[in-house]
Amino acid sequence: MRTFTLQQSRTEVYTPHGGLDLVGHCLNRHTSLIKTARTVVKRHGIPNIELIRTYLGLITLGKSDFEAAEPVRTDPFFKSAMGIKQSPSSARLRQRFDEDAQALTPLLDEASVEFLQSVEAPVSPLAMGHVALDMDVFPMDNSQTHKEGVSYTYKGYDGYAPIAAYLGQEGWCLGCELRPGSQHANNGFLDTLKRVLPRARALTDNPILLRLDSAHDVRDNRDFLREQEQVDFLIKWNPRKQDPLAWADKAQAQKAWTLDRDGKMEAVLSEDLPDEPGLRRIVKVTVRTSDAAGQLYLEPEVSLEGWITSLPADVANEQQIMALYSDHATSEQFHSEFKTDSDLQRLPSGKFDTNNLVMAFATMGYNVLRWMGLRLTAPDAPVRHPAKRRRLRTVMQELMTMACRLVHSGRQWILRFGRHCPGFAVYRDLYGSLASSG
Repeated sequence: MRTFTLQQSRTEVYTPHGGLDLVGHCLNRHTSLIKTARTVVKRHGIPNIELIRTYLGLITLGKSDFEAAEPVRTDPFFKSAMGIKQSPSSARLRQRFDEDAQALTPLLDEASVEFLQSVEAPVSPLAMGHVALDMDVFPMDNSQTHKEGVSYTYKGYDGYAPIAAYLGQEGWCLGCELRPGSQHANNGFLDTLKRVLPRARALTDNPILLRLDSAHDVRDNRDFLREQEQVDFLIKWNPRKQDPLAWADKAQAQKAWTLDRDGKMEAVLSEDLPDEPGLRRIVKVTVRTSDAAGQLYLEPEVSLEGWITSLPADVANEQQIMALYSDHATSEQFHSEFKTDSDLQRLPSGKFDTNNLVMAFATMGYNVLRWMGLRLTAPDAPVRHPAKRRRLRTVMQELMTMACRLVHSGRQWILRFGRHCPGFAVYRDLYGSLASSG
């Protein structure tokens, strides 16, 4: 075993976070936050853009707590990469966010979409030509705290229940709005939808397929969506007071039963909604007389599962409708990336508006990292298993935490990477695309 001699340079600058320079280019060259942040007027003190640069840099490194701002105040590479001239302390960062959270949040939301437009982020449609727009609520555990808005969630613990919207098969986030944990998913949903749809329209000209769970199976939602141009929807049906045996009788009358296994048969029924022209309901009726091991039940179990959609039958049949909704579950992975990869399970502030601003920062950081991750699926990327997209954690590991040396020579600033740096080719291509289109 070799013994090393430890030394610390007094002049050379090294960093374990080489990917921050990509983030700085995304923020400073591909958004107008430098200008829009000035609309939140401060008579004195550090400019808002410096606060934004600092916290976005931290978020993309997976650090959400305000105290993480202290070590980077004296980090020359962090400041240079993000374009920071005045570094805020953690106390000042928290104080200013508390004061201006409501004014800064919409600026971050607009900048996130602006960035995706500027880099011409691809928005891949489904096979049918529609672009999927998935909206859902997910819980965040903030139990044993006294933060504003923390309350009992449907998962059985105290926390928040933000609602997020993801566009396309890449999963671009169009918003992640914080909500109290006890707020019903459909409470205020139309207001959120009215903010999200224009953002989706700014990124794609394809028709949109909005996918929602059964909490949004409400007539008001369907009426609003039917008025929108080039917007179809697929909503999980809430059976509420439906009689499963009556649906079993309908399946029997239509002779629609198929045997899935011994002791289990299924039927898929489709019907038009009589009072809502153009809409149809697909219902899957399942009757079980025994379990998978063959144990007989005392009486048959009848269950219902259904979907309401505006998609015509010639665009998507019953089996395709069920497959389209099954793909909606992919958004659960995006939720987990917010909570774990971005270290946002427990939010850093005690004030609701400040935590909502943190989610806006996380949305922009999510999109920046997601865009960087597209390049990590190429053949010359660091070796990973094949995938359509990379998790945020993978992007942080392969690109954000690339060690490099900052060199000033011949009036030039140089980032020098190691000879065996596996992600250098990817980094070089991303940097070139940002510099050429900025």
